Amino acid sequence: MNKADTAFILASAGLVLLMTPGLALFYGGMVRGKNVLGTVMQSLFLIALISIEWVYLGYSMSFGPDVNGLVGDLSWFGLHGVTSAPSADYATTIPQSVFMIYQCMFAIITPALITGAFAERVRFVPFLLFALLWAILVYNPVCHWIWGKGGWLGKIGVMDFAGGLVVHVTCAAAALAGVLVLGPRKGFGRVSFMPHNLPMTMLGTGLLWFGWFGFNGGSAFAADEVAATAFVSTHLGGMSGMLLWVVMEWICRGKATTLGAASGAISGLATITPAAGFVGPNSAIIIGSLAGVICYLAVSAKGRIGLDDSLDVVGIHGVGGMIGTLCLGIFASTQVNPNGVDGLLAGNSAQLVKQALGVVVVGAYAFVVSWLLFKVIHVSIGMRLSEEAEVEGMDFAEHSEAAYNN
Repeated sequence: MNKADTAFILASAGLVLLMTPGLALFYGGMVRGKNVLGTVMQSLFLIALISIEWVYLGYSMSFGPDVNGLVGDLSWFGLHGVTSAPSADYATTIPQSVFMIYQCMFAIITPALITGAFAERVRFVPFLLFALLWAILVYNPVCHWIWGKGGWLGKIGVMDFAGGLVVHVTCAAAALAGVLVLGPRKGFGRVSFMPHNLPMTMLGTGLLWFGWFGFNGGSAFAADEVAATAFVSTHLGGMSGMLLWVVMEWICRGKATTLGAASGAISGLATITPAAGFVGPNSAIIIGSLAGVICYLAVSAKGRIGLDDSLDVVGIHGVGGMIGTLCLGIFASTQVNPNGVDGLLAGNSAQLVKQALGVVVVGAYAFVVSWLLFKVIHVSIGMRLSEEAEVEGMDFAEHSEAAYNN
């Protein structure tokens, strides 16, 4: 066991946990004032709900002994056998309990990311039921497929350094399913849904960016040169995403916006995530730049196709996760990370094919299961707010509170 590695991953776990309150502020500032508490609560409460699920089911399903390459068995139910001794299979220089709690933070923020797509129109309790079932049926199996020992996608060579597929593609596929099942907000296309507090969103952006260093850097599971590579790539991806998004705003609209700067940063950070530990700084800048341009265009297109993805989960996390996963298959180099892979530019075109397969399989699986979950819950107990509650606002209708008392 290495004390420096252990301290580093414990700190990284704290940084990743901070991302969920950061996400709550990021989303909360972009909704109308009557929905800010409901939006924040959807993210914040998942810290409790998914942590419990992780202890009893999630960790064992994701990383437990393999069952046919599809899921881990339940031999670690209730963290049975998960001790301060290192695991023989995962992060062998730190306690398994530290690896477990670090991965728990990923499991928390992933369903929280989905909430931005259907912001301002979902009931709290049905959403929690969806989030719990989604973690069990989507996140845990996909996590095992790619990161679990014996997972079938990992065995065929699909790579994902810190969650382009496991986190961003899964959450965006679920977000798209939710928007299609639940429909647009009341007044969509006729009413202007202006963000009520952009300084809150900017604060959330800063906390997310800060936490992302633990998200990507900690995924090296050691305080070593790979962590340094991921740390540098993370920052360069985020800054180039912000830069190019703002440039696109200047070109297309004549003005730069703070919301655009925040969105661009998150698009760059999300897009560099799957490749962060496998690419050098120049590749990271290219990847972040692609994110700033392509994600901007994707978000700009949602209105034209009538998709009320309230806070741009599909356009930022979905498109970004796919771009980053494919770019891994292009720019990855074993000169950067000897334990990684070579991509297309290093002469290994097969890796790009594997990454594309990962995008298709994970995206399709997450979308289908998520659509079924949304449909069943919506039909059976009602997931959508009533028209009266939607007009009144989530804060009072669902929580009997108001964010701002005049």
